[in-house]
Amino acid sequence: MNDKIRFDIEFPIHASPQLLYQYISTPSGLSEWFSDNVNSRGELFTFIWDDSEEQAKLLSKKSGERVKFRWLNDEDDQVSYFEIRIQVDEITKDVSLMITDFAEEDEVDEAKMLWENQISDLKHVLGSV
Repeated sequence: MNDKIRFDIEFPIHASPQLLYQYISTPSGLSEWFSDNVNSRGELFTFIWDDSEEQAKLLSKKSGERVKFRWLNDEDDQVSYFEIRIQVDEITKDVSLMITDFAEEDEVDEAKMLWENQISDLKHVLGSV
């Protein structure tokens, strides 16, 4: 039974899609804002925060556009993943990061707040505050 629900959030970001992609798809880029340190071995990424670490499998990526991961501790949950997608408005050329993630119903607000904090860190790193 899957009681996690999907949610999507959009964050406008003032940065080029090419630069942004480096920050969402590489261990060195992710360790600048997503966690304290990131190691990868092929499709397996290890995210390290203070005294804890979590492993995620890179499910898919499209160069310059998106990355999609699934936490390994959610292995029994084949539905949930998190995806970070770069979206460029065709007319205004405004760049946004689109986040798709899953959380249990009573944890959605907390999960959204966590993403807001993470993206705020990313904006600081990019100088696009």
